[in-house]
Amino acid sequence: MRLLVVPCSQVQFHLFSAASMALSFSMRMAIAFALSPSLSLLSMASPVDVLPDMMIPLNRRFELLLWQNAVNVNAIQGHIARSAAKFRRGFAAYQKNTGNAHPLATNVTASAGDGRDPLTDDQSGQLWQGSISVGTPPQNFTVDFDTGSSDLFLPGPSCDSSCQRHRAYDPSISSTSEDLERPFSLAYGDGSAVVGQQYTDVVRVAGLTARGSTLGAATTYSIGFQIQNFPPDGLMGMAFPAISDYNADPVFQVLVANEQVNSPIFGFKLAQSGSELSLGGYNTALFQGDITYTPVVHEAYWQVNLDAVSINGMESLADIPAIVDTGTTLMIGDTASVSRLYASIPGGRDASETAGPGLYSVPCDAIPTVSLTFGGKAFDISTELFNLGPVSPGSPDCVGGIVSSDTQEFWVVGDLFLQNVYAVFDVQMSRVGFADLA
Repeated sequence: MRLLVVPCSQVQFHLFSAASMALSFSMRMAIAFALSPSLSLLSMASPVDVLPDMMIPLNRRFELLLWQNAVNVNAIQGHIARSAAKFRRGFAAYQKNTGNAHPLATNVTASAGDGRDPLTDDQSGQLWQGSISVGTPPQNFTVDFDTGSSDLFLPGPSCDSSCQRHRAYDPSISSTSEDLERPFSLAYGDGSAVVGQQYTDVVRVAGLTARGSTLGAATTYSIGFQIQNFPPDGLMGMAFPAISDYNADPVFQVLVANEQVNSPIFGFKLAQSGSELSLGGYNTALFQGDITYTPVVHEAYWQVNLDAVSINGMESLADIPAIVDTGTTLMIGDTASVSRLYASIPGGRDASETAGPGLYSVPCDAIPTVSLTFGGKAFDISTELFNLGPVSPGSPDCVGGIVSSDTQEFWVVGDLFLQNVYAVFDVQMSRVGFADLA
C-alpha cells in the first residue's frame, strides 16, 4: 500500500454504459470492486483503518469575514447568494442527467432579491486550495476542492480578461487532450457564468492519474472567479456524477475506475494549520477515537441526515436534511429552523435590521457552544469559529456563523463545522464520517 506526502505549492468507466447513470454510484463501485480482485484484497487487508495513497496539503485563502473590526456583511450576503445559485444549478443538472427532480429541489425557490453577488463578495472568505496538473506534458494549477459540486474547470487559452492572472489550461499543447465539441455554461449568483468548452485529458492529483477525465476550459469567468475574489486557478468538484453539468464522472471517481486508489475514500482536515486532503483513505494521525458514520440519503450531493442541533448541550432542532460541502464557508439553513435555533440562545436575536437579511446575533460575551449530531454523536463547533465578529464596531452583539436563506428548506454544513472535525467521504459505502481532531 503506497503512502506518499506531496508538498503543496485516466480511462473512463469502460464497464458501464451511459444508461448506468440510473444506478447509484456506490452500486457501480460495488460492481467494479467485485470485478477487481486486487482492489478487493487491498480493501479487506485493512478492516479498521484505511491508509491513504496520497496526502495533499491545503492552503487557506483568507481570514474569516472581518472588516474594520466588524463583520463584513457584504461578504456574507454574497456567500449566501452564491450558495443558493450553486445548489439550484446542481439540482438542474441532476434533473437533466436523471430525468427526475432532486428530492430537495422542491424546497428551492428563487426570489426577486436572490442572486446578487456584490463585487466585494468573497474577499474575506475562505477556500481550501491545493495543486493538480492536467495534460501531457503536465500543466500545473491550483484548485478549490469542493464536495458541493462535481465538475473540474480551469481557464482556457482564449479566456477573456475575466481570467487575467489565472494560469490557463491549453489543450492544444497536450498530446492526451480530446475536444468533446460540447460547450458548458455554469451560472452563478451575480447573473454571470463560467462559459467554455469541454475536453477530456489526463488529470494528476498528487501523483495519482485520472485518464480520460472531463474538464471545462473556460472562455469567460464569472465575477466570483476573477482573481480578486478567487485566487485558485479553478475548481474541482468531488460530489457524485448525478449533479455533473458535463454528465460525466468526477475526477475522484475516475481515479477509482483507473485503480489508482486502494479504497474509494477521501478525507479532509480543514484547520488553521496542517490542512490536508487524503485520497484513497484517511490519515489516522489527524484524528482520535472512532469515526462516526452516517449514510448518504441520496447520491448526488453528500446529503445526510443531521440528527440534531444543540445549544450548550440542549437539543434545539432535530432531523434536518443536510448537504456536507467543503466549498461553503459558513453554515446555511432555512429561515424557519435557523430562527428557532437563535430563539433558543439566551440573547439571540434576528439581526436583519442591524446587520443584514439572513443574519443573527448573540451576545459577544456569551457565545454559545453549538453542536451538531450525526450518527448519534454530537460534535461541537468552537465558539471562536461560531463568532464571526461584532455587528458593528464596538457593538456588544456578534454575528453567529449559522445564517439563513429563504430559498431552501435544507441545511448546508460548511467549513464552520468541518474545521472542528476530521471528515471522511466514502464513495463505495455511500456514507460520510466524522471524528474528533487529534
